[in-house]
Amino acid sequence: MSMRGRGRAERGRLRPVTARGRRPYAAPDPRTRRHRLHRTAALVAASLLCALSATRAGTAEAAPAAPQPYAFAPGAESVSGEPGTSTARPLKAGHVYRSALPAHGKLYYRLDLAAKDTAYVPVTAVPPTGTPVASTDGIRVSLRDLDGNACSYASATIGGALSPRPVTALAQRDSGRTLCGGAGAYYLLVERVDGGDSGSGRTWDLEIAPVTEARRATTGPTTPPATWDSATPRPPVGTARTRAGGAGFATARLLGEGIWRTRAAPGATLFYAVPVDWGQQLHATAELGAAPNGNGYVGGALDLTLHNPARGRVENTSLGFTGTPHTAVLPPVPPVEYANRYAVPDDENTVRFAGRYYLVVHVSSRLADSFGSGSFEVTLTVRLDGHPHDGPRYAGKSVPDDLFTVSSQDRQDAVTGESGDDGTTMRVLAAGGIGTGTALLLGLGAWTLVARRAQTRTSAQKPTA
Repeated sequence: MSMRGRGRAERGRLRPVTARGRRPYAAPDPRTRRHRLHRTAALVAASLLCALSATRAGTAEAAPAAPQPYAFAPGAESVSGEPGTSTARPLKAGHVYRSALPAHGKLYYRLDLAAKDTAYVPVTAVPPTGTPVASTDGIRVSLRDLDGNACSYASATIGGALSPRPVTALAQRDSGRTLCGGAGAYYLLVERVDGGDSGSGRTWDLEIAPVTEARRATTGPTTPPATWDSATPRPPVGTARTRAGGAGFATARLLGEGIWRTRAAPGATLFYAVPVDWGQQLHATAELGAAPNGNGYVGGALDLTLHNPARGRVENTSLGFTGTPHTAVLPPVPPVEYANRYAVPDDENTVRFAGRYYLVVHVSSRLADSFGSGSFEVTLTVRLDGHPHDGPRYAGKSVPDDLFTVSSQDRQDAVTGESGDDGTTMRVLAAGGIGTGTALLLGLGAWTLVARRAQTRTSAQKPTA
């Protein structure tokens, strides 16, 4: 073969590139490529989880930049109140409703009740953030029969904090009473209590959560316990644990016995829930930590309110503040017993059933005027005395049926801070600026990007003819 023919034959064949010491091309093992891809994807997923964990930890420790708005129950049904009873919209026990109350207004809602059930209708009013308020601004609620007779009255006002915050009042009808004892239609009346020249003439949002309690299956004592321990107990000991509060009754964070710490910006309202069983006695305090700067005096700087499982107010206390740590102590309440409902004082007859008792902490927005808008450390102490025992046997079901009980899951969640309905994971993701769907998309997107880059590098290494 001539030299020219040999050259054409050699040019027609693919020759390995060996210039400058490079090795001839060898196709990568597909198993090795998959292994590297899976390892990289695992690293991406681990990095995402670490970032979310860091966000969660930082959220628990970091001070909120501004107070959170009130968290209405997810799925709350919108309902409008009416100026008269003839067109009043019906409410059902076990449902949560969202409505609105105009300034100087009054609204009616309808409930159809059985003769033997005790009904509780808590109404939480939420003034708009930044609204000027007076101490006497608030709401008044009552439950009335067809003849207009009032079964009960209750009111809730802003108080000495002079700071817009959610306030809750409970209307109720006790079964077995001569007045309002029959079955049929009843009407919830919600009225604004206006402080006059406070400038609070704006509509307030409402959350209404009616529930019913079944009657007892057997007769029992109809007088409250004669004596109970009203002495101030020794405070719990141990290291304070961090637990951020919820922004409403529906998102209240569970607490057990111990010392709990969080931070709150001026104007913030924090919601916690403490499982209290039959026979147990709850004690609680709230300390407002030292101000980092500023000086002066703020009355009603911190307000601590205890509500029962039906959201009825049990006790309340508040404190003035001069910049140094100060503690508000709830007055003692008796152990939870069914017969407490026959007591006259409100702080005794409201401790009438087991369940989640709510601690609501409000830090006055007026603190920002004297001590700056930075957050303040709030420390809660919770103590439970007494020995849990079985409660009364009911003749039917309360609605919802788990409202007046304490489960083993409640006790566990009170220690860990987690619960099936408090949306902890969603709050953590939201605090980091991303939702669950976005987080998954980010993870999948990163995984896909890694895969494409790996394939691009492999393709780039392949020779062309």
